[in-house]
Amino acid sequence: MKTMDKINSLISKYMAVLIIAAAALALFLPASGTWIDTGWINYLLMVVMLGMGLTLDIKDFALIFTRPKDILLGCAAQFTLMPLLAFGLSKAFSLDPALTAGVILVGTCPGGTASNVITYLSKGDVALSVGMTSVNTLLAPLLTPAITYLLLRTSVKVDVWGMFLSIIKVVIVPIAVGFILNRLLGKRAKQAAKALPAVSVTAITLIVMCVVSHNSEKILSTGALVFAVVILHNLLGYLCGFGLGKLLRLELKKVKALSVEIGMQNSGLASSLAVTAFPDLAMATVPGAIFSVWHNISGAILGSIFSRFGDSENEQTKPDKEEL
Repeated sequence: MKTMDKINSLISKYMAVLIIAAAALALFLPASGTWIDTGWINYLLMVVMLGMGLTLDIKDFALIFTRPKDILLGCAAQFTLMPLLAFGLSKAFSLDPALTAGVILVGTCPGGTASNVITYLSKGDVALSVGMTSVNTLLAPLLTPAITYLLLRTSVKVDVWGMFLSIIKVVIVPIAVGFILNRLLGKRAKQAAKALPAVSVTAITLIVMCVVSHNSEKILSTGALVFAVVILHNLLGYLCGFGLGKLLRLELKKVKALSVEIGMQNSGLASSLAVTAFPDLAMATVPGAIFSVWHNISGAILGSIFSRFGDSENEQTKPDKEEL
């Protein structure tokens, strides 16, 4: 297990570098990623979600009842601020319908599991981060299709039912299976979970390579514009989360968790859903892939900045999850 711990440590440390390198390779040498069929995206994401389920415990959901105001605040902010930012930026930059659909889909997805790691590195409230990720993910089958439809119904056709079924299949079912296995297998599940950082990063890297390689020409022709929107969306999400926490006078650990959780989206899910919801809009998968690359960079930087100041009276508790 020491070998696996070392591998996980290296992967966690260089996660952003690995994903950036994979994206660059797929962009400038598409043949390196075209062997990955787009139909694999759902299965790769299911592996990541199964891993998340393996790390979940009853106490993660108990937080809903012990700190309902914090969780409700986070959920409300997640599903209002990020979709509205995505919609506003898409209009401001006059994105075409396909890219608009992809950006808004990123905005309507729940937070990603990587936010839990970044919150820990930031010396933020990890329990709140994990609770928000779990609850937002469970709400996603209803809220993600509904909000996407409301924002896009006048510009593109949205397969709401397809999105709902896809989230159930690739997110909720794998998480439920992982959660059940964790309860049934106990220590053996925890041993298996030690390999999750390596497996998760591999799966996310393959998703990024798949999407980028299959759309390399279009990304190169519109890349600067898409990157600008994705980067602004992410950074404004961090800023709005931080500002909201300060406005409500939350303690600093909660402010950090809120900022990270709102700014970091489940971009793998966005890429996966784009295939289902917008089958005729190939470029709709691109914003999710670019976000996957960028948020690992920005998250690492933000974690480093946040870690330099904190609540002296509140010590950071190391999370019992190793999530990516």
